[in-house]
Amino acid sequence: MADGALMARIQLHKIAHGRAGDKGNRSNIGLIPYRDEDYDLLAEQVTVEAVRIFFEGVVKGEITRHDLPNLKAFNFVLDEALEGGVNDALAVDTHGKSRASILLCMEIDVPENHWVFEEE
Repeated sequence: MADGALMARIQLHKIAHGRAGDKGNRSNIGLIPYRDEDYDLLAEQVTVEAVRIFFEGVVKGEITRHDLPNLKAFNFVLDEALEGGVNDALAVDTHGKSRASILLCMEIDVPENHWVFEEE
């Protein structure tokens, strides 16, 4: 971010979309910016540490971010994130399908006049 530039705080869903899946006690979240030019902005701010803090108390294991620059996307793998997985958990969302929606509520900083998706 440029020093001295006016900034705005927005939720990720304003510039990206996501999809979640599961394998056992592991959840994965794909994060894809609507515009290719926002890839670097997401890479800078949606770090493993930021995601770990955001999912504090929910994810008990490691978090890994796989950068997919040719696709302008990221895949986050969250270990020990589903209370044991579909067959063991008593949670409401045993598949972790809501995890992408939850991540999209995370806030990041963007330049004040940055493009954001607006629903009509």
